[in-house]
Amino acid sequence: MTDKSGSEQKDDFKTGVTEILATIDQEREREIITRRFGLYDRRETLEQIGELLGITRERVRQLEKAILNKLKTLTENGKITSVNSLEKVMVRKLSEMGRVARVQDLTDNLFGGTTNQRERAHVAFIAELAPGLAVVSENDDYFHSVGILEYGDDKKIRAEVDSIVATIRKHGEPLMIEQLHDLLNYEHPDYVRALASVSKSLAHLKDNWGLVKWPTVNPKNIRDKIYVILAENGKPMHFSEIAESIKGSSFKRKDVTTQAIHNELIKDSRFVLIGRGIYALDTWGFGQGTVADIIADVLKNSAEPLHRDEIVKRVLKSRQVKETTILLNLQSKPQFKRVAKATYAFNPKTN
Repeated sequence: MTDKSGSEQKDDFKTGVTEILATIDQEREREIITRRFGLYDRRETLEQIGELLGITRERVRQLEKAILNKLKTLTENGKITSVNSLEKVMVRKLSEMGRVARVQDLTDNLFGGTTNQRERAHVAFIAELAPGLAVVSENDDYFHSVGILEYGDDKKIRAEVDSIVATIRKHGEPLMIEQLHDLLNYEHPDYVRALASVSKSLAHLKDNWGLVKWPTVNPKNIRDKIYVILAENGKPMHFSEIAESIKGSSFKRKDVTTQAIHNELIKDSRFVLIGRGIYALDTWGFGQGTVADIIADVLKNSAEPLHRDEIVKRVLKSRQVKETTILLNLQSKPQFKRVAKATYAFNPKTN
């Protein structure tokens, strides 16, 4: 048996929805279901439907629940065969995706491309009636998602998602999915990834997962993107290199000028100028200030005067400058006092 194409799957779900709606006798009940799920147009609220039909919001909610219960009973009794066959299709796809998936991702995978709201509504509606599937409703914490009921109901899925979020928050920095899997008690990284994708609190970049507010996994502006590029590179970069890296990245809105990159580097204290146009992250131990400031810090932190070669060595750990620049500052600035041949100490009288 060969897999159907995306367009064939799309037609099957559309036909299935039509078959299900045909089992609803009253036109008002069909209207409630089609509008609540957005099967033909945008999804509507209980208030909107109540106003249209001349009934209260609570009455719409009661009718919706009663209709769905009736449809679920018909499905379980084998009276709506399309739900059972389409459930098998979804279970097979969910098994490939890690047993649980956002409705949008599941629909895109089933239909072989980017889908629209109506197509996602068809999949969500069938999933709601399928006895072997668990549906996680959308709220502030979770995306509208579907899982294989055999591995857990909606309550269990939410609890497992929460445990992943708590683990990442406790760790304090992003984790690759394999690292996250090692910290948890799930049998396969694919399931961890699938659960993580359900959470609205998490984001990822190149399978590196963290809280949505962390710029390393969810860069929202130019500065965040600069930070990600430097962090990934792991060493200082010239601003022109950073600009080229952003242009060649998978970021959204990556068409920015080199001058714009340079301007943002200057403004943000996370980025430290350590040479001519060369920047590093402050978390790498590089401090702000001129070459003279760095020399002063080196001498202040030393228990004894230092030979110029040692001073140069220590300054170069914080600045990518020419050795002659360091020596010129050392010899010309009054805060540095020569106490022996080629040996210097900090002069506190100038401070």
